[in-house]
Amino acid sequence: MNYESQYDLTKDQINMIMAGLMVGLLVAAFDYSIMATAMPKVINSLHGMEYYVWPFTSYMLSSTIAIILFGKLSDIYGRKHILIAGIITFVITSVMCGFATNMFQLILFRGLQGIGGGILISLPFIVVGEIFSPRERAKYMGILASVFGLADVLGPIIGGVITDSFGWGWVFFINVPVGIAAITMILYSLPNFKLPDVKKVIDYSGIITFTLALSTIFLAITLAGDINKYPLDEIAVLILFSIFMFALAEKKAVEPILPLNLFKNSIFNVSSLESFIASALMFSGIIYVPLFAQGVLGMSATNSGLIMIPMFLSLTITSIITGQIISRTGKYKKLVIVEFVITGIGVMLLATMNVNTPYYLLLAYSTVLGIGSGMAYNIFNVAVQNAFTLREIGIVTASMRFFRNVGTIVFVPIFGYIMNFTLGSSTAVTFSKTQALVLSIQNIFIVAILLSFVGLVVAFFLKEIPLGDMLITQEEVSEGQLEKAK
Repeated sequence: MNYESQYDLTKDQINMIMAGLMVGLLVAAFDYSIMATAMPKVINSLHGMEYYVWPFTSYMLSSTIAIILFGKLSDIYGRKHILIAGIITFVITSVMCGFATNMFQLILFRGLQGIGGGILISLPFIVVGEIFSPRERAKYMGILASVFGLADVLGPIIGGVITDSFGWGWVFFINVPVGIAAITMILYSLPNFKLPDVKKVIDYSGIITFTLALSTIFLAITLAGDINKYPLDEIAVLILFSIFMFALAEKKAVEPILPLNLFKNSIFNVSSLESFIASALMFSGIIYVPLFAQGVLGMSATNSGLIMIPMFLSLTITSIITGQIISRTGKYKKLVIVEFVITGIGVMLLATMNVNTPYYLLLAYSTVLGIGSGMAYNIFNVAVQNAFTLREIGIVTASMRFFRNVGTIVFVPIFGYIMNFTLGSSTAVTFSKTQALVLSIQNIFIVAILLSFVGLVVAFFLKEIPLGDMLITQEEVSEGQLEKAK
């Protein structure tokens, strides 16, 4: 018997569903890389340099909230309806962003766009987890994850061409035809999977307290650079209070948006922490390899972008290969250990860079980091999906994406503070500007080495449940089979 799909889907249906999911995911994946290229011209046009980071911040905040919220709502109203709603939201708000006439409008519209973006980067992985058996999930998730590599490679190039040729508004308008194509494919191919035993009760108190908690954490991270200007002690108290209120709301909720019982599962806890660390390590390379290429080696912006292509390609290829390995072996723990070993080697090599480092070594070192980072795209989704029943697969899958986002949110500013602190130190003052920049980037990768070591140690605590050919049912949980495996 063929258990490739948990439902009666033909091969043509599966291909159409995957194509629709990939196109929908591509819309959101391109946003990150294209916006980075277009933002300088956006700022020049709207005259808001002091608000440069806020369009990114508002988008990241709302998308991170949406990942958890709509992951849960898809349990109630069905994956198909929520996914299409996410694409429609993303397309409409993209048009609004394209017509923005000032920075306030752009920040507001980007916040709204992030709602659609959060749905688009999480729901496809939930759908794959739901329609395929545990062994097959890894293979198809690797294919999905390759979309991010494609977007990272082509996004900056497409963003630059569109911005230079048609104006920055078109980096948003281009989402319209792509979004329509995704809606059409999903509408006609994807069944509306939803869980029949989920009560149609929306956790309003959980939504409010979760949004408050995450917003205050964002605020603290954003303002932490100026502790003399903002009352961070009061913000810290607000964070603790909002987290407490969220936990209280979830404990009482009939259908909590983030069930607290998930944290009783060691596989969920370890995978969440590892996703958090893996994201931080990946972005250490994505942000600071191009900076080293331009600021130290004197490369142009275009050439520094080209030097990142091998890293992104290795990330994409490794993601697909890792999925195939998991699918064939049914095991994942050793791959987690290998992932942090390779990532650790990558950041160790990058920490050795200096003014005499040739460009081809920079390319090689970043590629090693890309190989390790690509392995992390699949593993933790597969691990947590295999540790829970179909009843919980939506929220646990969304949670992995959530913790990846939080890892980026937390460590990108931390890396920035390390750089600024190093550049302002007494040691750096005695160096030339280039040498000081080298020292600051070396310090960032030294912190990344420590992070990779923590990730490696934590990997040994990940319990492994061998992947089977069928989903674990609620009845099997009642009989204690899953608990015994844990």
